[in-house]
Amino acid sequence: MTDSHSTVLIKRSGRVSTLTLNRPDRLNAVGRPLYEELIRELEAAAADPGVRCIVLTGSGRAFCAGADLKAHAAGAPEPEERELYIDAAQRANELIQTIGTPVVAAVNGHAIGAGLEMALSADFMIVADKAKLRLPEVALATFVGGGAVYTLAERVGVLRARELIYFGEFFSGTEAARMGIANLAVPVTEVLTTAMTWAGRLAKLAPLSIAAAKRMIGPAGGRTRTEAMSDERAALSEIFGSADWAEGVGAFHDGRDPEYRGE
Repeated sequence: MTDSHSTVLIKRSGRVSTLTLNRPDRLNAVGRPLYEELIRELEAAAADPGVRCIVLTGSGRAFCAGADLKAHAAGAPEPEERELYIDAAQRANELIQTIGTPVVAAVNGHAIGAGLEMALSADFMIVADKAKLRLPEVALATFVGGGAVYTLAERVGVLRARELIYFGEFFSGTEAARMGIANLAVPVTEVLTTAMTWAGRLAKLAPLSIAAAKRMIGPAGGRTRTEAMSDERAALSEIFGSADWAEGVGAFHDGRDPEYRGE
């Protein structure tokens, strides 16, 4: 585990790396320093062949309460600082969405605004059933980020996404699972253990195949039938020549668990 004063804590358990947003006194509200540290840790995990899955969670009683509005109490940031903040926020979410390593969001408490955007960027979301979720930006005369305009619509469809983004009303973790925003809603005491169970299962799968699936399933705008078939063909051609493919076939015939190396 990293220094307890870091804004992002890292814990390694086998092939799973857990990144914990660590500003519990501010309900893990995000500013540029937290985003920049998260970017560094996501890049490091993605570059580490020993990390096969990432769990993203929050310390204390919230997952992330959104942007740190207290930091803006003295007024709006200068244009340069505003652009740096936007760049960092978008980059962090882009990494969650696009690195080949699967990401499981363990939403242990409230996920508001930027917090919910990060959870939506993950491949899977396990949420506390009583957690409060909301995208309040439009209702507060600002705007969503992190790709929420498509990550939310991918899950619930355009009409419901408009409703949730335009009105910015609260909904619970249970409602998030019912709408298809989250995979599962469980009691708060079970969020991290459930997420780790999912992560453990993902970490055993073939990395090249998982990365290809992540790259092709549900990108913004979708693919035409022809594009999807072409992309799948290219991925299959690459994977058929991999050592992991041979290992998977061999393990199946031998009746044993495969040991994938991402090669």
